[in-house]
Amino acid sequence: MTRPFLDLLRAGLLGLFCSISPVLWAASLHAELVDTQGQPLAGAVLTLRGPLGAEAEPEQAVMDQQAQQFVPHVLAVRTGTLVAFPNSDNIRHHVYSFSPSKKFELRLYQGTHSEPVLFDKPGAVVLGCNIHDWMVGYVYVTDDPWFEVSDEQGRVQFDALPVGSYSASLWHPQSPNMLPQTAGTLVIGEQPVQQRFTVAIQASAEVVPTAAPASAFGDAFKKAQRDAAP
Repeated sequence: MTRPFLDLLRAGLLGLFCSISPVLWAASLHAELVDTQGQPLAGAVLTLRGPLGAEAEPEQAVMDQQAQQFVPHVLAVRTGTLVAFPNSDNIRHHVYSFSPSKKFELRLYQGTHSEPVLFDKPGAVVLGCNIHDWMVGYVYVTDDPWFEVSDEQGRVQFDALPVGSYSASLWHPQSPNMLPQTAGTLVIGEQPVQQRFTVAIQASAEVVPTAAPASAFGDAFKKAQRDAAP
């Protein structure tokens, strides 16, 4: 077997492995999400759209109810995800949403509701409880295959991203008109990447009340009416 033939064979096998296993050429992204004042921003969503071939199918997610709050406060899922709504409190809740991206109602119940809810349309979904007005939560549904929600320090981390160019977008419950924000192009190479993103939010930062003053759900829901009209 000649050397040129062996070289061609090695090149062909390498191309085959790259095409079927893009994760072999993957790196990680460590991102920091901050507001316009440079302060860490919790509960912000960073989504990425880029190379194909390593996209997982939607998996079932969980939005719990604990201490009369939705947990997590912000849940990001991919379009087509089933979300379960267990009630871990010792009282009943009545979960509902009127958001255009998903209208549904789970009448008074305790424990685990029998059927999860299918989130089949991208957009921001505002959750409320018909019994406890101060309970507000968000499900952010995206078509993008990679997404994470920032922690209390505004940090997100992606592991095993295929090498390539990505379009990034940002979202937060206090985003103007609750719309996602474009965040430019991000190039991922074979080495870990660190990046800071600034998220534009409305001047009055959201405060989740621990008691029942006015209807927090009503205030949040008004922001979700942007695409209610046909």
